Amino acid sequence: MKKTDNQILVIFGASGDLTARKLIPGLFNLYLAKQLPEKFIVLGTSRSDLTDEDFRKRVVYESPYLKEKLGTQENGRAESFANMLFYEDLGGDYDTDYSNLRKRVETLKEEFNTSGNIIYYLSTPPRLYETIAQNLADAGMNTQNNGWKRLIVEKPFGYSLETAKKLNKGLHQYFDESQIYRIDHYLGKETVQNLLVTRFSNSIFEPLWNRNYIKHVEITNAESVGVEKRGGYYDKSGALRDMFQNHLLQIVSLVVMEPPIGDEPEEIRNEKVKALKSLQIMKDHKTLYNNTVRAQYVASEVHGERVKGYREEDGVESDSITETYAAIKFYVNNWRWEGVPFYVRTAKRMPTKVTEVVVHFKSPHHQIFKDSGMNNKDNKLIIRIQPDEGILVKFGVKVPGQGFKVERANLDFYYSSLTQTYVMEAYERLLLDAMQGDATLYARADEVEAAWEFVDPILDYWKNGKDVRMYGYAAGVWGPENADDLIEGNGFWRNPGKNLADDPGYCVIC
Repeated sequence: MKKTDNQILVIFGASGDLTARKLIPGLFNLYLAKQLPEKFIVLGTSRSDLTDEDFRKRVVYESPYLKEKLGTQENGRAESFANMLFYEDLGGDYDTDYSNLRKRVETLKEEFNTSGNIIYYLSTPPRLYETIAQNLADAGMNTQNNGWKRLIVEKPFGYSLETAKKLNKGLHQYFDESQIYRIDHYLGKETVQNLLVTRFSNSIFEPLWNRNYIKHVEITNAESVGVEKRGGYYDKSGALRDMFQNHLLQIVSLVVMEPPIGDEPEEIRNEKVKALKSLQIMKDHKTLYNNTVRAQYVASEVHGERVKGYREEDGVESDSITETYAAIKFYVNNWRWEGVPFYVRTAKRMPTKVTEVVVHFKSPHHQIFKDSGMNNKDNKLIIRIQPDEGILVKFGVKVPGQGFKVERANLDFYYSSLTQTYVMEAYERLLLDAMQGDATLYARADEVEAAWEFVDPILDYWKNGKDVRMYGYAAGVWGPENADDLIEGNGFWRNPGKNLADDPGYCVIC
């Protein structure tokens, strides 16, 4: 097990929802697993007037996110963890003198002998990132003369290519790129990371991972919920910015990338950047018209209950043209993927919550069993990211009896079957990686900008194009029907169920 240096974690925006919902539960799980450093404390800070004890009550003792977990622990464990947490009030504004914050950090460092290693976690709106970075620098809290300093920032990282470049430039005035960790919780999921292992450690997959054997690649991210309480934010963002530009293009980069030289963080990140830069950027209106679909959910009845349409949601404009569904078809300009279409979609108010990658393999060039019933039943490799995490291979088998009737069969693996193995939650893994200085699963500046270079022309077309349409789809269905038109030939999207093996195929049970 890799050794984790003694350190302090300073959380800006510590009174917010993310800290209570994800960060503290993640840290508590690391504590229970004995993964935290020997000398480690957390200092929360925000504009809320809280004491250390108030903060501990909010995020530990009275937290709804830890209630179930705390009930299963021995006496004293919750208290021992809570005693690692402290709080410092910044006052009414993040743009202030951080000298008092520095004094508190120094005091805690001396008291608990944590050394000068510090992570600053910015759980705040992105507009505050540069402000906080500058004030940390002004207080001399960014220097690495006595221990390392790292800065973790949450998405969205920019609103466009221009704003992403501006934000990168702003942060680089005060922190080196090697100090900046741009967190994307999707990369913390075991099944996303398993994309790399599936590809590069198995000789049955990597030789087939190219245009000679793959027909097309399909990625679906579906959520059954609507925008919930995020209507105000979502209406200024939309599905393409909220999910596609970051989470889904990160997954695309892992599918597309070439084998890295080794497993060092920078080697992997170098190949991811190359992958994103190889995406064929769509600029002319005809290509964008033919290869993009946007839509918005409208009111419907789901399980006997009326579900509001997007424009009825709190914080959403009554005439909004913000997409809640985005489907994009694109190609990759390199030797491996030339001519292979990629289909990626993301949406709200789908029939189920699911994220998966589907690799469709080409049919054999010489069809022996032409009348076998296998038409349009190509071999598939399905990597399920959530829920029911696992891997499924679909292949043909002979149905017992006369003739050569072929039916679909499944070869599958489920993470839930690893009963003796604890699978970390995304934030646990990413927090621990940052503590250990492992940036493999964090986005680099050029990686973020490469993703925006691909997305910007689509957003511009949707905003300013003359022939752009906004389709409607009833809440609770798989999006607008015309989205199937994106897929070449007589193809259609795989609409997955909540279980990975939703069509078990042929079997003999007696």
